[in-house]
Amino acid sequence: MSALAASLQRALAQRTREGAARPPLACMLASGPGWQADDVVCTFGPADRPYEERHASACLAIVAAGSFGYRCGAGKAGRGRGPELMTPGALMLGEPGACFECGHRHSAGDRCISFHFDPDWLDEQAAAAGLVPRARRWSALRVPPLRALAPLVARACANVEALERGAGTPAAWDELAIALAVATLHVSAGAKDVRGQGRATLTAGSGPSAAAAARVAATLRLIEETPDSPHTLASLAAAAGVSEFYFLRTFSAVAGVTPHQYLLRSRLRVAALRLLAGEGGEKIVDIALDTGFNDLSNFNAAFRAEFGASPRAWRDAMRARELAATSWPRAASATTAPSAMATTNAAAMRLP
Repeated sequence: MSALAASLQRALAQRTREGAARPPLACMLASGPGWQADDVVCTFGPADRPYEERHASACLAIVAAGSFGYRCGAGKAGRGRGPELMTPGALMLGEPGACFECGHRHSAGDRCISFHFDPDWLDEQAAAAGLVPRARRWSALRVPPLRALAPLVARACANVEALERGAGTPAAWDELAIALAVATLHVSAGAKDVRGQGRATLTAGSGPSAAAAARVAATLRLIEETPDSPHTLASLAAAAGVSEFYFLRTFSAVAGVTPHQYLLRSRLRVAALRLLAGEGGEKIVDIALDTGFNDLSNFNAAFRAEFGASPRAWRDAMRARELAATSWPRAASATTAPSAMATTNAAAMRLP
């Protein structure tokens, strides 16, 4: 279990002791002209009524821990579909002004790193990146865990973990905000990548049943809680109580990626966070074995394919980036006091 997931479990335990539901708690991480990043912790569970909110700006939320259902029926990405299951490593997307609903039908709690972008700022960055006008807005409600976004997701999670450890305030949030926004626009413009491989296995208008979604949600929790266990398609299907064929089809349809892809990326995400958590004393081979890889060569190959560099080179590059960012004269501008947009987004976090 990652440090962010462990922190969520502590918040859920506190909610159990208090016995009362609270609105999602949003803590601003950083902000700059046109963007803001928040750490959002929600302790709602299956017994709580889904809460409704309205996106005050263009929203991109990284699911760091937990899972929840997300329904949004307005904006370019809205299609009037049923709720999308948001899982760790996935991105939740929302257009300005769109009303949406989040619920925890299958499990309690979630933690997200939520970026809010001013629409004009987002359009400006997208234009500078060469995106045509029709590709400058989200074209989906969810982006499943994808290789193209894995390094940016890991950087954001590592930044929050560093703050929790008291390791200082990472100063490269502004770079991360721009890179994540543009990369997500590129990915969301490719409908095949965003919808995942599983959507095509179902006929039009025939989504997975509620029971199937519940089985997949339980399996996702099992993977996130024990990524180092020797999970296989057969063992996961047996845990869900269905055949391997049916499990593969429904898992891919609900999660947007295959069980193997989800498990692999969960393990790599945990490994990446552990690489950045210490001061370099932990051996890479120990991290590989602890996160479910049988040998170092397989881990190195998978890590390089996901992050574009070897584990050692990636750790060195991320630490060099952090060191350069903290010594950058304009670094303080990325952690300024809340702006007008920050006030608006904070208000939007309150329940109606």
